[in-house]
Amino acid sequence: MSFDTTCRRLTEIFPEDFASWLLGYRVPLTELSPTELSIEPIRADRVILLQGQNEIVHIEFQTDPKDDVPMRLADYRLRLHRRFPNKTIHQVVIYLRETNSERVYQNYFEIAGMYAEFNVIRIWEVPAEELMTFPGLLPFVGLSRSNNPIQTLRRAVREIQRIEDESQQHEAMAATYVLSGLKFEAAVLSQVIRRDIMRESVTYQLILEEGREEGREQGLEQGLEQGQRLEAIALTTRQLTRRLRQELSEEMRSRLSTLPLPILENLSEALLDFTELSDLENWLAAHNPAQ
Repeated sequence: MSFDTTCRRLTEIFPEDFASWLLGYRVPLTELSPTELSIEPIRADRVILLQGQNEIVHIEFQTDPKDDVPMRLADYRLRLHRRFPNKTIHQVVIYLRETNSERVYQNYFEIAGMYAEFNVIRIWEVPAEELMTFPGLLPFVGLSRSNNPIQTLRRAVREIQRIEDESQQHEAMAATYVLSGLKFEAAVLSQVIRRDIMRESVTYQLILEEGREEGREQGLEQGLEQGQRLEAIALTTRQLTRRLRQELSEEMRSRLSTLPLPILENLSEALLDFTELSDLENWLAAHNPAQ
């Protein structure tokens, strides 16, 4: 569910970037709640609706293809037309995870006497350079078409760091980490993306809260521990950077990201006695030899 949250948050922050990419022209868009439709939505949490003066943009992000997508798009087209008969409706399904399924190529719904089309974007077929043009689309670059995916992801991260609005920068960085997880291992992402930069983002906090909610459903203790571990990683990394007066290498950040919560808690106390990087190396060797 974190992918739904992440994509929705991006469209809220960068609506004009999505409009420019999907429509081919820049137009101010505001969020339209599915509850404004005359009939109760099928899955309001997955529906992203943006409206301008003359158009409605309906976006659905899908991690994997589902049988009911075409019918859902047709259903929403009718609902939107009923509510906004004079506005042009643009519908697009954006598939995030690469697959060979034929479903990701279907762009229509058809039954006897009814036919409705919508656009389909398979993000892994989109050239990375196309997404690099828009700050709001940088989080999807890691999933796009590239000859060197890791280097391309690094480029996207550097571009995000150039976003002047600090809040938007943090949100984009958090979204990049989450979405890129569909393609890259956590160890790779930890080497490319600094968790402490995205920690203050609303996206990051929402995902932590989702983890806690899922934890309450599956077992409260497990969910809270996962949330606490993420917080501990970010805090310990900041403390080490200040204590050692140097930025930690990507390799070291990756090692820290794999530590269990009890070891992180012990490290947060032990680092007060560190004076150089070798102290950290020796401590990890003694207390977490599995690395």
